[in-house]
Amino acid sequence: MDELSDGQLLAAWGRGDAGAFTALVTRHERALLRHARALLGEGKSGEDVVQEVLLRLAKKPPELPADVLGDARAENAVLASWLHQVLRNLCMDTQRGERRRRRREAEVSSSEATSGGVDTVEAADTRAAVERGLARIAVDQREVLVLRLFEDRSYAEIAQITGRKVGTVGWLISVGMKALAAELAPLLGGEGVAAVVPAGQ
Repeated sequence: MDELSDGQLLAAWGRGDAGAFTALVTRHERALLRHARALLGEGKSGEDVVQEVLLRLAKKPPELPADVLGDARAENAVLASWLHQVLRNLCMDTQRGERRRRRREAEVSSSEATSGGVDTVEAADTRAAVERGLARIAVDQREVLVLRLFEDRSYAEIAQITGRKVGTVGWLISVGMKALAAELAPLLGGEGVAAVVPAGQ
């Protein structure tokens, strides 16, 4: 079912095709989990939130506007925006109880990142370093960077998901990139974050 658009999969799920829902989960779950982790940190809370989002999708999927039907990219953008908005709202509900846990994890990851004196960073280690760096910057910056850098969402899509203005999203991305660069500078020998995560991606 990989060749079917999100709109086609939603329609098939509405007819009771369980395989269509599985395909939707496969297509969107990873991005949702990454977004949840950007807001809540690593751990079961993010997974629980994603499962709740998918449960809501199963019970009452959104109705795609008629003007996007037949355009696979537009269908994907609308559904992804709906999924990420639901996820973000659930994360905001969960976040208060998660603050202490996130602080502990940030302290642990910070001590791990500063110990060991790594001179050369391999690709997998670089990605882990970026994720650790993201864990230490402000949550609003981290959220937009994850959506931009890892999910390739446009500024307009990020604005719709987060409820912020496009200009604010751009500012948060700019400030977040600088904060992330500062976190990664010791590890990358001054090369900067663009060496591992180009801003235009």
